[in-house]
Amino acid sequence: MNITIISVGKIKEKYLKDAIGEYSKRLGRYCKLDMIELPDEKTPDNASEKEELQIKEKEGDLILKNIKDNMFVIALDLNGKELTSISFSNFINELGVKGESNLTFVIGGSLGLSSQVLNRANYKLCFSKMTFPHQLFKVMLLEQIYRAYRIMKGEPYHK
Repeated sequence: MNITIISVGKIKEKYLKDAIGEYSKRLGRYCKLDMIELPDEKTPDNASEKEELQIKEKEGDLILKNIKDNMFVIALDLNGKELTSISFSNFINELGVKGESNLTFVIGGSLGLSSQVLNRANYKLCFSKMTFPHQLFKVMLLEQIYRAYRIMKGEPYHK
């Protein structure tokens, strides 16, 4: 299976880069992983709703340019469906069984995802109703994908 993670914003912190590197290495046993980091737009302090919408649309255009027609797109969205780790593993496995071999996860910038990206998504997934820094979220997503494969293969994982 091919997994692509498209994320808005550069990872600057060494500890996050190290964690991303570690999970990327671990996932190499299970899938082909590709990560695309897109620049985020600077949001001015006290930005108006219109300015925020324009920023999300600009970031959304960059995201959409990296999505191919054959990709099954999973948008990380607060209004998406929440799954347990086991349900997430089953979801990924079922997509593979149905012939979906190009999964693409999309992590938006600090303002979230544009409506165009959400409309393109085949599925909307919510990890939690809490807000997380989008740089940290990439590590969390990689860990859950890794955990999903461990569960699929019947390998031990921390419950």
